[in-house]
Amino acid sequence: MPLQKLRNYLDENNIKYLLIVHSPAYTAQEIAASAHIPGKQLAKTVILKLDGEMAMCVMPAHLKIDFEKCKEQMDAKTVELAGEEEFKYAFPGSEIGAMPPFGNLYDMPVYVCKDLAQNDEIVFNAGSHRELIKLNYQDFERLVKPKVVEIQA
Repeated sequence: MPLQKLRNYLDENNIKYLLIVHSPAYTAQEIAASAHIPGKQLAKTVILKLDGEMAMCVMPAHLKIDFEKCKEQMDAKTVELAGEEEFKYAFPGSEIGAMPPFGNLYDMPVYVCKDLAQNDEIVFNAGSHRELIKLNYQDFERLVKPKVVEIQA
């Protein structure tokens, strides 16, 4: 989703947000350092396959996924990372690995890590490896309606 579409969506819903532009960065550590964002506040969007169906998992960038916990928390028999080839066309206008965590706009269920849900704010890629959006976590939750899960390793 191009940045403008995301910004329009946030504006239409009267959401206050901050756009952060930084030098190109690809890993969570690079992004956090470049944008001066704490790792626990920076969210990464991971695309999973739950029993073969795509789903978004949003979690603090510094944490890793525990797939066994995912099975329990997401009520799935199988959980695996989706390959880029499997989801690259699902997010038109977004760079691979920089998809914003708005699965509701892509008809995709969203799960958010409990640790991230406890933050006052959330910061995430805005469709590119150069732009982030920072907003109140409660606003994110109101718009996306994610299921909160405990899936960190």
